[in-house]
Amino acid sequence: MFSSLFVSRNSMITPLRYLTTRGSCSKLFVGGLSYDTNEPVLKNEFEKYGEVLHVRVICDHKSGKSKGYGFVLFDSEEAAASALASMNNQLLEGRNIRVEYAQPKGDSYQNQK
Repeated sequence: MFSSLFVSRNSMITPLRYLTTRGSCSKLFVGGLSYDTNEPVLKNEFEKYGEVLHVRVICDHKSGKSKGYGFVLFDSEEAAASALASMNNQLLEGRNIRVEYAQPKGDSYQNQK
């Protein structure tokens, strides 16, 4: 029923086993953020592609300042794929951002390449 390949991530062909080890494809990692970018700004930019369920800009727990990356969770994989394709390498508040599918903590896929 399913093919062994799935088209995603910047129009590259990604093995289906990668998608199943990652789980849902509706959470995106956003890197290269300006240290001034906050969650409302990030949500506003990404909700153009679909319903955003949750946005989080990661901050240093001591200083409270942004670490320059965050996560956006969409209600659907289609919305996430659209946002990834449209927003990767685009300018946001003066910085070129990098958008990728989020990896679970401790994901061993990186070591399997």
